[in-house]
Amino acid sequence: MNTVIGFLNHIAEKNKLMKLYKYYIIDSIIITKKEGIKSLLKKRGWKVFVFVIAYYTVRDTILYILIPFIVAQGIF
Repeated sequence: MNTVIGFLNHIAEKNKLMKLYKYYIIDSIIITKKEGIKSLLKKRGWKVFVFVIAYYTVRDTILYILIPFIVAQGIF
């Protein structure tokens, strides 16, 4: 486990996105597993739901609307 944390620390020093991933997302997962959803909401607030909704909205738009549209443009 220490090698994984060391690797994440090394990457986080150079990459801002990895820093966000390490300190916000992984930490939120750990809080949820140890203390539950209610504790996560107390510590992080409503921003957790905004992030999750935004992530799935963008992902589903690309997956279910944009890709089929591009494929249909190529077929017709």
